[in-house]
Amino acid sequence: MIERFVNSLKNVFSIPDLRKRILFTLGMLVVYRIGSHIRTPGIDPDRLAQMWLQLAGSLMGVVDLFTGGNFRIVSIFALGITPYITSSIILQLLTVVFPALKKIQEEGDVGRKRINQYTRYGTIGLSAVQSTFIALWLQSQPNLVIGGGGFFFILMTVFTLTTGTAFIMWLGEQITERGIGNGISLLIFAGIVIGLPNAATQIFDKIKELDPASSIGVILLLAIMLGVTMAIVFVERGYRKISINYAKRMVGKKMMGGQSTHMPLKVNMGGVIPVIFASSILTFPQTIAQFTGSEKIQKFMQGFGGGHPLYMLLFVAGIVFFTFFYVSIIFNTDEVAENLRKHGGFIPGIRPGKKTADYLNTVLTRLTVVGAIYLALVALVPQILLNGVHVDQLPGVGAWLYSVLTSNPLTNWIVKGFGFQFYFGGTSLLIVVGVAMDTVNQVESQLIMRHYEGFLQKGRIRGRRG
Repeated sequence: MIERFVNSLKNVFSIPDLRKRILFTLGMLVVYRIGSHIRTPGIDPDRLAQMWLQLAGSLMGVVDLFTGGNFRIVSIFALGITPYITSSIILQLLTVVFPALKKIQEEGDVGRKRINQYTRYGTIGLSAVQSTFIALWLQSQPNLVIGGGGFFFILMTVFTLTTGTAFIMWLGEQITERGIGNGISLLIFAGIVIGLPNAATQIFDKIKELDPASSIGVILLLAIMLGVTMAIVFVERGYRKISINYAKRMVGKKMMGGQSTHMPLKVNMGGVIPVIFASSILTFPQTIAQFTGSEKIQKFMQGFGGGHPLYMLLFVAGIVFFTFFYVSIIFNTDEVAENLRKHGGFIPGIRPGKKTADYLNTVLTRLTVVGAIYLALVALVPQILLNGVHVDQLPGVGAWLYSVLTSNPLTNWIVKGFGFQFYFGGTSLLIVVGVAMDTVNQVESQLIMRHYEGFLQKGRIRGRRG
């Protein structure tokens, strides 16, 4: 096994073009990590570290996850790639609302370039707005800004953070064009996994400090998270094949068509986007409560946090809603059916046109239900294992159920969790596993295209895009 892996690595670096792409990608990621250590001037780092002890569970903590820790230290990349992702999603929504944008999107490569240009403009605009609010928020924190701040501090912070986001966007596009894998996804991936060695060290130290019984619990937690990772790989590779036949037709003096193929529909077509949207919306009230300064609101929001049954119910409902919403945007069954009809394609046993659209919509709805349940489980299982479920907050039966579960050592973890902080949550695992599969899939394609043995032992791996 090890020998095969070493031979596969030799094959990868023996191809000049592939070697150049991999080294270029690694070089761009190194540049990204160097920039992550350059702080925005005018901020007291010690006071900033103290302030972050109170913000771990707020929206700021979610933002910091996707910036790879840049937001925590307010580096020049503090906004991360989030404005670019937001701008892309807004453009996708606008193409549904405005026919002019939809027409541009359908113009092929030229239209795609124009949409990308609009996305870049939107990224700069969103970065400027977000950085302005961040600068005002930083200035409002007592003793955080050196010298008290002022207009010059706000202007410098806006310019620094906006420029940093534009540079990250350029890095991501360069990786996509001249490197290997999706550049934007790889930047998020790099920001998450960079803390893995430190997290592994902390886990090892924690196991040494605990008693044997608690150590077994930690090891069991790691085994469960490994099982969750395997489940993510299994589902991300899953898709439903829709058979497509093309009728024969005369083009000039040649007979064209008559081919049979299939349309792969992924089980998790929405990716990690629904989880990000749902978690961001639910953390907004907590963040607003912290900014208002009202003790009553803050006390109420502390109860309505991670582990609260109502929070989990709303979280699952948000994931399901955004899964259906996002899939309906990226896959229009009416357009697919019309394109099949125009090119002489049909699904065996299904009439072209509306019948085909209805059939695709039925299949897609079933897949989306499974995908939404899968995303909800992946997002909630780590939370339940780590923090438990606060069943005592349930009206009526809460106190009784809490006493029943806590009285048995086998069910006590359901209420209190393992009491141990793990580095990777469900959202992080989805991103890391999905990006890794996409990147390996591209390397595999490059090897097979050049008649080399695949990178993996049992054939090709299918990433999130199938």
